Amino acid sequence: MSVKLLKSGLIVSFMTLLSRILGLARDVVVANLMGAGAAADVFFFANKIPNFLRRLFAEGAFAQAFVPVLSQVHAEGDEQKLKLFLARTAGTLGTLVLVVTLLGVIGSPVLAALFGTGWFIDYLQGGADGAKFELAALMLKITFPYLFFITLTGLSGAILNTLNKFAVAAFTPVLLNVCIISAALYLSPQLAEPAVGLAWGVFFGGLVQLLFQLPFLLRTGLVAKPRWGWRDPNVTKVRKLMIPALFGVSVSQINLLLDTFIASFLVTGSISWLYYSDRLLEFPLGLFGIAIATVILPTLSRNHVSADSVKFQANMDWAVRMVCLLGIPAAAGLIVLAEALLTVLFVRGEFDASDAQKASYSLMAYGCGLLSFMLIKVLAPGFFSRQDTKTPVRYGIWAMAANMLFNIILAFPFGYVGLAIATAMSASLNAILLYQKLHRTAVYQISRDTILFLTRVMLATLVMVALLMWLKPAADVWQQLPLIAQITELCRLIGLALLCLLLSALALGLRPGDLNKAHG
Repeated sequence: MSVKLLKSGLIVSFMTLLSRILGLARDVVVANLMGAGAAADVFFFANKIPNFLRRLFAEGAFAQAFVPVLSQVHAEGDEQKLKLFLARTAGTLGTLVLVVTLLGVIGSPVLAALFGTGWFIDYLQGGADGAKFELAALMLKITFPYLFFITLTGLSGAILNTLNKFAVAAFTPVLLNVCIISAALYLSPQLAEPAVGLAWGVFFGGLVQLLFQLPFLLRTGLVAKPRWGWRDPNVTKVRKLMIPALFGVSVSQINLLLDTFIASFLVTGSISWLYYSDRLLEFPLGLFGIAIATVILPTLSRNHVSADSVKFQANMDWAVRMVCLLGIPAAAGLIVLAEALLTVLFVRGEFDASDAQKASYSLMAYGCGLLSFMLIKVLAPGFFSRQDTKTPVRYGIWAMAANMLFNIILAFPFGYVGLAIATAMSASLNAILLYQKLHRTAVYQISRDTILFLTRVMLATLVMVALLMWLKPAADVWQQLPLIAQITELCRLIGLALLCLLLSALALGLRPGDLNKAHG
């Protein structure tokens, strides 16, 4: 096994853990400040659109297209050519995103009407939700520049990750959470509309993240003055890979935007309940799925450049094992402890027990798709590392079309919970399609050892779930406990669940050596 690969994964996971903990702290502060009311709906809406574009430009499609090309240029050993490529990439990407950002700021009312159509219709008719549209248009003007800052931060992080300097990029999101928490505590109380203060927290969070990474990037010695390089051969290659990947790698984010669009027609609180449940889902997804995908992409790219198909398969198999080992128990735990987690984290201030209960329903639905979300993160690099972005795009389109169909079928009988179910179902479809294609083309086939490994993980998880169901207090009993008692009981349940999972896994024959199958 490559000790370096596992070490990199642990570093990214640890830094991501810090970010996710602060992210939860941020959400606790926001929930206390605004609960799940109209202002909360608008803030999450105004934050979601630039975040969606961030996934495209900064983390998703761009990273998946850029890292394989960067690995190829870096492997050639020509430092001047590498610096020129980076300068032209920075200049081209920065210019394009700056234009998109300016258009977003100027056209914020159009975006608010497009993605918050229910509010816009109410605004035209003089209804109560018309105020949401006006506030959303204002807040988008503040949050949209975050896109420009975070895109350049993503470029910097992709360079550092390719050079195996994973810690800096993994730690950077901590600073966004610090800025939003600071805005919630010190700026929002001074404003007539507290949500506007949070929007400014997003703006400064993007700026601070970029400024934080620049010194580390300068130390690499690869920084040169940005240049326009639209026709540069390597930039062209990134561009051609990125255009289809814009769709393929961010299907889940597009699905979430579609959920937001439909939720604008549902009862007040729907967007907030989906947001809080999605935030808890993002904790294990970021900690395990994205962390493993981050370290596996440069490794797979190097395997492809060196034409080492054996190592390529071994590293793919290792990534699948890791996300399943962590994702299956995490999904089960989220589903069983959904209401308890939401109650302990968010029930205070404006966020009440009823909000926790309603958000728990969507969290359980999202939890059913957690493993699929994580598998997408590690299966997609199997294509992107080989500079194939068209295949994931095709399947992404199918998955998004399926999500739209599922939304129509499920949204109105089941409300916001139907939207979460549809998202989980479309993610599962996407993961299945990706694996089937890798298998058919002999790029990756899950090994027999891994199938046995996953069977043991699932059995150990079932034992853990049975224990939790037996020990978990009823919802009405849980709500009556004081906060300290709730925290103590939740920690006890999680600790016993982890111990049960470990002992069950060992009893079923799982050993640490089962993970030692990767090659750097």
